[in-house]
Amino acid sequence: MTIGGLGPQGGGAASSSAGSPQRHAIVVESDVVRVRQVVRSAAVAARLSLVDQTKMVTAASELARNTLVYGGGGAVTIDIVDNGRRRGVRAVFTDSGPGIADLDLALTDGWTSGSGLGLGLSGSRRLVDEFELESSPETGTTVRVVKWSR
Repeated sequence: MTIGGLGPQGGGAASSSAGSPQRHAIVVESDVVRVRQVVRSAAVAARLSLVDQTKMVTAASELARNTLVYGGGGAVTIDIVDNGRRRGVRAVFTDSGPGIADLDLALTDGWTSGSGLGLGLSGSRRLVDEFELESSPETGTTVRVVKWSR
């Protein structure tokens, strides 16, 4: 099942990569910290405001933790994107775990499994401009997020 589309601010689909994508494994707790650092660096390079940097880093941290805890580990690809009008940061989280049984429930505001930052997927979705989630028991879960400069 796929849930996608623009987030609350809508920025248009990320069209081209403006930098070299960086792929990082997420297999141990320290990898979550490394993802935060790499996303922060990309957000600074994309000239996101401090508030938008913090939003993207927070969403990435939650998604990296979900990848580790619920997906059994996986990877993230982070790059700077350009849609012709502005730059942003894209992060694509993938795992080969059991998938998300009930996407509607997982995306319900306020719902959390109890072991994350308390944001859940719905909180991460609110923090970014674009959010797309694909999940199935056969292929695991992929979450794509983009935060655009203002």
